[in-house]
Amino acid sequence: MKEERDAVILAHNYQIPAVQEIADRVGDSLELARAAAEFDAGVIVFCGVDFMAETAAILSPEKTVVLPAADACCPMAEMITAGEVRVLRERFPDAAVVAYVNTSAEVKAESDICCTSANAVAAVESLDAEEVIFLPDRNLGRYVARFTEKKILPWDGYCIVHNRMTADKVAAARRSHPDAGVLVHPECRPGVIDLADHVFSTSGMVRHACASPRREFVIGTEVGLLHQLEKKCPGKVFYPLSKQAVCVNMKKTDLAKVLAALERFEPRVTVPEETAARARTAIQRMLDLPR
Repeated sequence: MKEERDAVILAHNYQIPAVQEIADRVGDSLELARAAAEFDAGVIVFCGVDFMAETAAILSPEKTVVLPAADACCPMAEMITAGEVRVLRERFPDAAVVAYVNTSAEVKAESDICCTSANAVAAVESLDAEEVIFLPDRNLGRYVARFTEKKILPWDGYCIVHNRMTADKVAAARRSHPDAGVLVHPECRPGVIDLADHVFSTSGMVRHACASPRREFVIGTEVGLLHQLEKKCPGKVFYPLSKQAVCVNMKKTDLAKVLAALERFEPRVTVPEETAARARTAIQRMLDLPR
């Protein structure tokens, strides 16, 4: 069906295993943003949440972008609006604005540069401003602040899944799995990050786990990543930091919805060009950062 419809399927690491298995590319937000622009197919079926499909539509306006689960949203992205960004700019006129890709197209359009968890520090360091408004994730903003001398002004948003993870859970995991390395996502709380062995984006976790001599790992992110870890790092054992670390919106996509999206090219995601043009500038600045 993909070949017949000139389509490519992109799937985030948090998708259900069945969807990951039929995707042309599985990855984190940065990898999928690059893939959306690089694939030649005329149709992009984006198995993720709304802001991801919007980003693909912004980068490839000539392509048809469909989101199989039309109601798959990101609660964190909804914690900041374009109007609030404009107010922040008025309040802090000398500050630059860095928008996590987990934001709407309208918010990206009000920002100087976008970032993902994999390149957030590089995005901040690429700016001339000494003050940086970082939105919407306060935890990622505080993590970035550890690696820059710039003053980070974090918005008070958060990922519902990662913010539920606690230092007590890390301590319990270490007691249960004393030989395991603890890898956590930078969307986690500072107390969780302090107790981890390493902090990575989802794809960074996969690369590290496969290359590491360790055989066991505790994984502090959404449980969907365990499928890629077990697939790409055979012979190693992975334990979720929390079995309740489930993004219900990421799990709304299934094979039936992907098939329907291929058959009908719906639900289609589009972004008005006036908004897309401004958002594209911020996204492209992110993509132009050194790899």
